Amino acid sequence: MASAAKSKDGGEGEVVVKAAPGKSGRGSLLLILGAAVIAAAMASGGTWFLASRHAPAKHGAAHEAARDTTDDAKAADGDADATTAKGEAPALYLELTPAFVVNMADEESMRFLQVEVQLMARDPKVVDAAKNNMPRIRNALMLLFSQQHAHDIGTRPAKEALQKQALDEVRRALKEENAPSEVDAVYFTSFVMQ
Repeated sequence: MASAAKSKDGGEGEVVVKAAPGKSGRGSLLLILGAAVIAAAMASGGTWFLASRHAPAKHGAAHEAARDTTDDAKAADGDADATTAKGEAPALYLELTPAFVVNMADEESMRFLQVEVQLMARDPKVVDAAKNNMPRIRNALMLLFSQQHAHDIGTRPAKEALQKQALDEVRRALKEENAPSEVDAVYFTSFVMQ
């Protein structure tokens, strides 16, 4: 309760408010807790209202996304029915790692060639055959690359001719092992001469 206190000079002075011990502290706490409960109820009610308005659209989109993911997984599993727009099977790539680094056949100076190579085939059996015969394929390509002269492979047509020779070497290595040899292409993904 509030009480008026008299100052020493006889006039009325400040008003001092003293809370009764125990009663007013609980009231303030209850008031704060009540406000927090009401705020939480309003927030959850608003969330429920907004979520219920958008729930059918989210459910439909989630269902579509799940169906698309399932379709993509079937295609990625290499179904026999998977084809490109041209009516052929999708391309499968096999990276030959590590990159080939060879001394070139230049007599006038020490030159190096570094080539990153990938094979492309459309039949998984051919890719598996290449994996199983990787040492033989790598040997054939290493010998081919080390026979090159820097001045002979400096142009685009020369690099394309080297790609054709590399494809022939890969096919020959697979045929000699009586393995499927229908590799469609050899790609140079990095080509550095020093």
